[in-house]
Amino acid sequence: MPGSKVGDSLRMKGPTTNYIRRHDANPGAPVGNFAPTALTPAPPPLPARPPRSLGDLSTASVEEVAEAAAQHFSAHVSYKWKTRKGMSDLLQHLAQFPGNTWQERWEASGLNERGRPVGGLAEEGNKLQRNRLNAAAGHAFAMRLIRPDLLSFRSNPLWNYPRWFRDVAKDPRLEEFCARLEKMPVSGARRGKARFDVCCALTVFGIDLKDLTPEALLHYAVESRTHGLAGESRASGTFAATLAWPVLHEMGQFPASAPKTLRAAVTRGQLSVEEVVDRHELRNQAVRDLLVDYIRRRSADLDYSTLRGLAHHLAKLFWKRIEEINPEQADLRLSEETFTQWKEKLLVKADGSPRLDVDGPLMSVRALYLDLHTWAVAEPERWAIWVAPCPVRDADLRWFHLRRRRLQERMANRTRDRQPLLPILSQHVNDTWHQARALLEVAESVTPGEDFTLDGTAWLRVAIKEDAKHGRPPVRAVNRLTGKLVRITQEENLAFWQWAVVETLRLAGLRAEELAELSHLSVRQYQRSSGEVVALLVISPSKSDRERVVPMSAELFHVIAQIIRRHRNEHGTVPVCVRYDLHEKVWSDELPYLFQTVHSGTQRGMSGTTVWRVIRRACKALAVTNPQFDGVKFAPHDFRRLFATELVNNGLPIHIGAALLGHLDIRTTRGYVAVFDEDVISHYQQFLARRRSARPQEEYRKPTTEEWDDFQEHFDKRRVELGSCGRPYGTPCAHEHACIRCPMLSINPKMLPRLDELEEDLVARRKRAVEEGWQGEIEGLDLTLTFLRGKREQTRRVERGGPVNLGFPSPRPSP
Repeated sequence: MPGSKVGDSLRMKGPTTNYIRRHDANPGAPVGNFAPTALTPAPPPLPARPPRSLGDLSTASVEEVAEAAAQHFSAHVSYKWKTRKGMSDLLQHLAQFPGNTWQERWEASGLNERGRPVGGLAEEGNKLQRNRLNAAAGHAFAMRLIRPDLLSFRSNPLWNYPRWFRDVAKDPRLEEFCARLEKMPVSGARRGKARFDVCCALTVFGIDLKDLTPEALLHYAVESRTHGLAGESRASGTFAATLAWPVLHEMGQFPASAPKTLRAAVTRGQLSVEEVVDRHELRNQAVRDLLVDYIRRRSADLDYSTLRGLAHHLAKLFWKRIEEINPEQADLRLSEETFTQWKEKLLVKADGSPRLDVDGPLMSVRALYLDLHTWAVAEPERWAIWVAPCPVRDADLRWFHLRRRRLQERMANRTRDRQPLLPILSQHVNDTWHQARALLEVAESVTPGEDFTLDGTAWLRVAIKEDAKHGRPPVRAVNRLTGKLVRITQEENLAFWQWAVVETLRLAGLRAEELAELSHLSVRQYQRSSGEVVALLVISPSKSDRERVVPMSAELFHVIAQIIRRHRNEHGTVPVCVRYDLHEKVWSDELPYLFQTVHSGTQRGMSGTTVWRVIRRACKALAVTNPQFDGVKFAPHDFRRLFATELVNNGLPIHIGAALLGHLDIRTTRGYVAVFDEDVISHYQQFLARRRSARPQEEYRKPTTEEWDDFQEHFDKRRVELGSCGRPYGTPCAHEHACIRCPMLSINPKMLPRLDELEEDLVARRKRAVEEGWQGEIEGLDLTLTFLRGKREQTRRVERGGPVNLGFPSPRPSP
């Protein structure tokens, strides 16, 4: 699955992107693999004795070099002639230029430049001669007769160069690299590109593999990206040698302190406060220094993403605009005319569209002025000279609460629009994965070249030559009806993670960062005194800086179990890997993340951007058959709002919903719920009335034995004929024990036959009601049948997954 652009930097203990996390303003220098990368791209020094496996031919004659190339690169007599002829033609051309060695003549010839392929020396239309000259250039490079520049090397079509280079070099370290590369779970084309990258780097640097440093390979990757060689460009977001880097690191070619991946080596990570401010190029150096000092002092109470936002508000949106309006402005004492013009500019973005968030910059500027007023009392020598009247008046913030209400109204409307679409999206990702999984299972049961049929569609399993070298060869098949080649393994993998992401967000109400930070350690179990085991999901702190525990429903537990099963089937366990936080610009510790994929041959935790892409892909696929999804974009937070709305609409007290969502203020939860305010207040007041009638004044006293027994008995009473009821403690049955209609009922898969019996009885009762004309009875029976069939389908989906070993440690047997 494609990921997002990530890099290397310090990560604080515990995976989190919290909003108000405290940290030191000047943290100590980090160590180890998670330190900010200190690699500087640089070519390696030329060795005192350049590698020449075929001997020193730098001053040999044309005939000697041509004969050596023919003997080494050609086994058949006819090929020897072609090799000898191509090398002779190339060297005779170079001999026309001054120099004592073939390298000097090569540089003098002008061929050591981009866009000057050696094949261009051939006569017009003479394809055979052009091919011989291209091959001769590759042979000369592999023999180390000529050391080309990177741009000139990549100007020549050298498809077989890794094989030529390895045949000449006979380097054990290079052969070990190639052997390790063959075991990587990637396509043959990517492995071939990695071999080419390493052989190319060794050629242009004139070294053996033992002399290849991480700085040198980084230089090669950066230069390839800068010049757009072979597809690597700034726009594509890719680098050369991406796959080669982790293999070289694993085999010990690079020191342990070097980043484990190329992506980690090229990412800048967190910027200092000075760099964050200086990127906006302020002219007034005194104000620039003031903003740096102010933001640095505030940084102790801010996370990195909030710090960047504050610098953006103050440096770019505020003072940069002030300098444009009044270049002579020297201090913070702004005239009314200047500030009025600034507010007018603030309302419009650079592209001419209206700015929706004007309160953020206004509040940041107001906080700057008021903080300076306060700090000047304690440190007048530092801050007093900058004290000035705050230009942001109360009237400027008069409409703040009104704008907040309009924003909440827009979010509520967005939630209401997406509420009827959520079941369709959930059903789509379920069906897509189950169809892809069924296709994969049937395709794996036949050998390549055999036909098979699934759901009336004929398929032919196919394989390519490189699959034989693959550790886990992918499954491919051709649709006999359409002739389309389907990479079944890849399609099933994409469908699974699409299903896992959408269902986890829908059933748990997590933020995107919290989803990405779920690990195997997040899955816990609690055994009650009655023997019942309750599955729990521990959510790492993301925004409120407080860890919370969420009881898992049967559906959510099924999703988490399937993720763990997938990792255990592929790796034997849930692999530990790192994850890059796109907000904090830092790496995490190595943890067994549940949502992880392969990036450049190495496991890496998903990013929030990947989560967005997965959801967008599902909605785009649905729009083809469902017009209501045309132009609709589901964001991860939409699932969270829908989750909160469903909780409250089903009668759950809003304060419990706030705890499940991780909200510190119940008013935040109210803003998430897309219902009328009267409904929210009614639910909350009903809860308060029940609570006050059941508990005395001393709110947090120790419960009595009777109260504790009543609490335990509540969970025993949740066991009903068809399964278990999920209603929380202290809440009565909201459906008067009509369990089949209740969304809180979790069906036990063993009771599926009982559902069939109930359906037969309901159908018979409906038939009798139709005959007797009992219209009210018919409506009720239809509603009950609808709920029954939905519950049965939901239970069957869970049952299809089967039991999963979650990897919980078992207690040691007593001696």
